[in-house]
Amino acid sequence: MIAVQQVVRAFGLALGGTMHPRMLWLSLRPFFIISVFWGCLIWLTWTPSLAMLSSFLTNSIFTNWIQDGLIWAGFDNARAWIAPFFFVMMIIPLIAISLLVLIAFTTVPAIVNSLCKQSLYSDLQSKRGGSLIGSLFYTFWSAFICLVLVMLTLPVWWIPPLFAILPPLFWGWLTMRLMSYDVLAGHASSEERDILIQQNRWSLLVMGIACGMLGAVPTFFWATSALALVLFPIVSFVALWIYSLIFVFAGLWFSHFLLEALQNLRKDELSKSLVVETRVIDSGER
Repeated sequence: MIAVQQVVRAFGLALGGTMHPRMLWLSLRPFFIISVFWGCLIWLTWTPSLAMLSSFLTNSIFTNWIQDGLIWAGFDNARAWIAPFFFVMMIIPLIAISLLVLIAFTTVPAIVNSLCKQSLYSDLQSKRGGSLIGSLFYTFWSAFICLVLVMLTLPVWWIPPLFAILPPLFWGWLTMRLMSYDVLAGHASSEERDILIQQNRWSLLVMGIACGMLGAVPTFFWATSALALVLFPIVSFVALWIYSLIFVFAGLWFSHFLLEALQNLRKDELSKSLVVETRVIDSGER
């Protein structure tokens, strides 16, 4: 029951903090970086990628049934939009994962530093149990696992109800992994980090899945709307900023929850040590 109260309290603090001008700026910075990177990459590869994908979908014995099935179902112009549709479906997870990795690696530390200047966490001692190399390895290894799972299951994403189940699970697991490590890297020791993640693993997973469900909203619109294909550049920029804002909210939510959990852990350890010292002193006097 206490864990639920902490999750709800952290959610309320994160929701209010997301609209702070500094947090809005922190959501725009990675958005600009990823937009420029992927915008240039898509612009350079759009035509050859569509040509290769169209050829693959038409000639491969594993995929040519998709176009035939759509034409049989009455979509006579399927050959015109099937390649752009699949290209968008493949590029969305890559963009979302790269954005989440960038926010976890660069923005979450800024969020934690900003919160630790507030009175709620100003007395929290920094033990720096994480390192830059450790964060890099943890981030890219987690992202690689998530990307492999996404690519293996991508062909069934459009099948109900999997399109509503798989994305939140993947984004939730990855969000939980990245946020938990990077929030605690600067202030918790490695032992404290392991204890906190172990004690709160179900609460963290629920928070991650909740953030994944929020992140699935632009994914669903992006992948299922015909307007998204026609106005892909505009829609992609809007959806990307929504992703960025959701991930910043996730960073705030995990930061409030884990920093409070770290405070409570240290208070409990201090209380236990005081009790042990008191008993030792009492035994010595006797």
